[in-house]
Amino acid sequence: MPHGRQPRLAWATDVHFEFCSQKQIDAFADSVRGAAPDALLLAGDTATAPSLATALKLLEARVPCPIYFVLGNHDFYGGGLGAVRGAIVPLTKGRHSLRWLPTASVVSLSATTALVGVDGWADGRYGDYWGSGVRLNDFRRIVELTQLDRAAAFESLNRLGDAEASLLRLQLAQAVERHGRVVVVTHVPPFREAAWHEGQASGPDYAPFFACRATGEVLLTFAGETPAVDFLVLCGHTTGPANINRCRTSRS
Repeated sequence: MPHGRQPRLAWATDVHFEFCSQKQIDAFADSVRGAAPDALLLAGDTATAPSLATALKLLEARVPCPIYFVLGNHDFYGGGLGAVRGAIVPLTKGRHSLRWLPTASVVSLSATTALVGVDGWADGRYGDYWGSGVRLNDFRRIVELTQLDRAAAFESLNRLGDAEASLLRLQLAQAVERHGRVVVVTHVPPFREAAWHEGQASGPDYAPFFACRATGEVLLTFAGETPAVDFLVLCGHTTGPANINRCRTSRS
């Protein structure tokens, strides 16, 4: 990582290599290499469970900088939360060029900038879960979420979001001790207004499945308690571009 200057970062999300040809994957790697970043940040939905490890190793071989990544919901399709995460841990163990941020603790990109990250999970708390008719493929293609009725699914989403928030809380507590800037990578937007799709924020039917209130509350708490620290959150999931500024408050 650079000394005496801020790191140059490349960020990509929802690249969905399961739909890409080898030529397209090579073109992506070439574009990253041409940008000459100090690190590549991947915010999830890199592939699906059967092809995820292959995609990550291919990128590692083609990109001449460290890759820091989190997992998105599609990365678990065709598998399960436990199985995929269980495979990612040994895949990245001892590798400095390929690191899964939930297990990387706090990465010091420079003397003043820290990098942290959690997968994140839409926790059902934004919008109108009980009135929504939306049913994502998550509930068909991720083992732990199949065969759940509406109430059980809501409880599962709550638990998943809370677990991500707890990990983020631990990471931020360490990061703000020695850094004036913290970059946070997560797949699911932590704020409803950042869940942007086709030119607008997600409505009440979709918001429960496209943002994580639990991680958002953690971020707002730390922003309120550490006003001298700047937080930059990079996320994905909804595939719509948006730049959201939240005021410094410990309440949502």
